[in-house]
Amino acid sequence: MEPPYFILAAVVVSLVLMQVNQRLASPLLAIADRWLRWFVFAFGAAQMCRDFQWLDRPFWVLAVVFFLLWFLGETLYNWLAISALSVSPLPLFPRYAVNASGEEWPMQKRFMKIREWLRTQGFRQTQALKAEIGGGIYLRVSVYQDAQATVRVQVIFIPQVSGAISVCFAIASVNAEGTRYVTDNLYIPFGGFFPENWFVERAPWRRSLPRLIARHRTRLVAAKVSPVPFAVEPLADLNNAQQELDQLNTELGFLHPHHERDDLGKITHEGRYRVWKEIWMLNYLGRAARYE
Repeated sequence: MEPPYFILAAVVVSLVLMQVNQRLASPLLAIADRWLRWFVFAFGAAQMCRDFQWLDRPFWVLAVVFFLLWFLGETLYNWLAISALSVSPLPLFPRYAVNASGEEWPMQKRFMKIREWLRTQGFRQTQALKAEIGGGIYLRVSVYQDAQATVRVQVIFIPQVSGAISVCFAIASVNAEGTRYVTDNLYIPFGGFFPENWFVERAPWRRSLPRLIARHRTRLVAAKVSPVPFAVEPLADLNNAQQELDQLNTELGFLHPHHERDDLGKITHEGRYRVWKEIWMLNYLGRAARYE
């Protein structure tokens, strides 16, 4: 088959993936589509240059050049997006409030299966929370605990530009000394710092809640941790954690001091680089920075 047909087929597959993902909001499909679009751009542009005789260079050289051009273009786009976030009024660590509307669970079959599985495994809902992330858009969180209250599961619903909703999970436990163990599959770049007594493992590729909980419990056993019941309700716990993260990342130079943010933005240059690097790792490798 001639190269143009391969490129055309890749374009069709990319369009199909994009349409499917507008309903599923799957980060794994998004990663596959990004790689496909990158290669389509590189090989498609090289093929056009050869067909129209715009450049007299070997095909592989042109493909490499356009491959790097995509990298530079997306780097510029991501850097501008991070800079815009830094100077925007959008909070980096939003405050949570109780969600009394009863709308924390989207009425879709795939979400209902998750809720039913939690119930059958002995998890009970503790609180429903929400946090405004800007423009009247809310991040909704439904918090569950096991019967002993030693494993707390956050089911996080993330709205997408397409109107679809993505779901992520964060599982947390604490020991008697206050050390916190967190296992999540969030694919949102963080780039900052966690407190020394937090041990965070982020696994964006692990989309199954049962597997994520199993991994969390395996970590607890491996670390010889005896978790204790949570002493505070999820709302206070989350907001205290948000405040602690804001303070710590300001002290360590990821964020500017509050009195300088109006002039310099929220995120320092070092912090912007860390976020940019994690965006690339998450968008194309599905890997977050190591936090422990």
